Amino acid sequence: MRKAVFIALMMAGLVGCTREQRSPDAIRNDTAHATAGAVRDGKAVVEGVFDGLRQKGPVNINKASSDDLERLPGVTPEIADRIIAGRPYQNGADLYHRRIVSKAEYNQIADKIEAR
Repeated sequence: MRKAVFIALMMAGLVGCTREQRSPDAIRNDTAHATAGAVRDGKAVVEGVFDGLRQKGPVNINKASSDDLERLPGVTPEIADRIIAGRPYQNGADLYHRRIVSKAEYNQIADKIEAR
């Protein structure tokens, strides 16, 4: 968020330091666009932080919904459906051993899943 605000201030400063004569309306318009971009970027950062806080601990692959599974890195809707169809699991490594996911896919999620 600080980065977005910094960029907006830098853009506003650069607009004010140009030699070109610009109308106040054009300057306000450029500033409004820069501010809107900073706000959009700030909201994206906040959403990412909240998403990170919402996920408390590993995802239980025996009970997680498709949406919960898709929040794991590299898990597509198709992979989530395969995980759900293959339940129950004794441990997370079953996903790889039973060929539900590839070794590379399993390595991405191994520390973020559990089987209870």
